[in-house]
Amino acid sequence: MRFLSGIQPSGNITLGNYIGAVKQFVKLQEHPDFTDFMVFVADLHAITVPQDKQELRKNIRSLVAIYLACGLNPEKVHIFIQSEVHEHAELGWILECNGYIGELERMTQFKDKKEKQVAGVSVGLLTYPSLMAADILLYDTDIVPVGQDQKQHLELTRTLAERFNNKYGETFKVPEPFIAPSGAKIMSLTDPLKKMSKSDPNPKAYISLLDDINIVKKKIKSAVTDSDGKIAFDKENKPGISNLLTILSCCTDNPIEELVLKYKDSNYATFKEDVANAVADELKPIQERYNEIINSSLIDEVLDQGRDYASYLAKKKLAKVYNKVGLGRKR
Repeated sequence: MRFLSGIQPSGNITLGNYIGAVKQFVKLQEHPDFTDFMVFVADLHAITVPQDKQELRKNIRSLVAIYLACGLNPEKVHIFIQSEVHEHAELGWILECNGYIGELERMTQFKDKKEKQVAGVSVGLLTYPSLMAADILLYDTDIVPVGQDQKQHLELTRTLAERFNNKYGETFKVPEPFIAPSGAKIMSLTDPLKKMSKSDPNPKAYISLLDDINIVKKKIKSAVTDSDGKIAFDKENKPGISNLLTILSCCTDNPIEELVLKYKDSNYATFKEDVANAVADELKPIQERYNEIINSSLIDEVLDQGRDYASYLAKKKLAKVYNKVGLGRKR
């Protein structure tokens, strides 16, 4: 089975991105069912909003270094940059021509981002789910990891694949979602009803993987909880404590049920101290490895290999699509 995922190069990824995605990838790369594992840097998606070109290129390399530092093994995982495989954009256009504006306007992420935009909303912000579908369908992907907020986009991908297959004949494999059993959605430390996001204006709301360890600990210790002093997992009534329990569980690999029992007679200060130390222990080796990798030749070696492999697959698939649609000269 082929597994594929991509993350935008928005700089330093958050603890939520790591727990919900990258840490899961590191485990899944060892899974015997996944015979082909592909992870890419979604730089084309990044330019739906204005970017400084030097900062974007820096962020691309940084994300690859983070992938490697977290434990993705280039001998088992093909890592590449989306824009270096031009077939992504080409297939994205073909899928746009087979999609409907109403489908894209219903995307909740588009509606949320449109409300937050101060200046004009780019067309790319509306149509990027078509590019996301191309990212997936280009490689006959079997499994796509999705957070709860991305399920709608994968459903659109499946719809576009089925519509194209019905119209032009069997062409695309219809992908299935993979949702991590735990830690798929880490919440804000200042507002545990919202997902943790680096775009949050309050830097205390999120933890970045490369944050100074002392700052990481301070953010955990200042995390919003509640006033009843009881450590229990209850997302509705105790979202802050439930979020910290999820983080602790994912960093220690201990089930939440066991952690609740362990801390049933504890206080919030002690509990937060343990969460802070667990997160610090998780991030220290990643940061050390990142500092070794970021200026090394390993990044380009990995990206060259990943680009060549992805391009080989993408070229074959796009040629088939062009033939089905009737583009170019028939040979």
